[in-house]
Amino acid sequence: QVQLAESGGGLVQAGGSLRLSCAASRRTLSPMGWFRQAPGKEREFVAAVDWSGPNTYYPDSVKGRFTISRNNPNDTLYLQMDSLKPEDTAVYYCAVLRNIVTRTVLYWGKGTLVTVSS
Repeated sequence: QVQLAESGGGLVQAGGSLRLSCAASRRTLSPMGWFRQAPGKEREFVAAVDWSGPNTYYPDSVKGRFTISRNNPNDTLYLQMDSLKPEDTAVYYCAVLRNIVTRTVLYWGKGTLVTVSS
């Protein structure tokens, strides 16, 4: 079992930046990722990184604006979000993945709210 705790959400103006963090309760060598869920919408994939860090994956909606990274010695996952848009408003969830291609989730965090004002 792995507990995940997200932090770093908040209110930001369009065009601004935020960095989300996700602290894991123990070391995991699994791929990890970020997902988000906007009000009235399904949860969607945002970013993923393999266990060693060099391989990352993004959907077109955030590619070039978001950067995922991990600090394995500190058991922490990050999501740097730049050039934020109002449509990025959502609850952002950290996850441990079983498989980075299928993005099957083993563990979820409780989420952190990001609100982007226009």
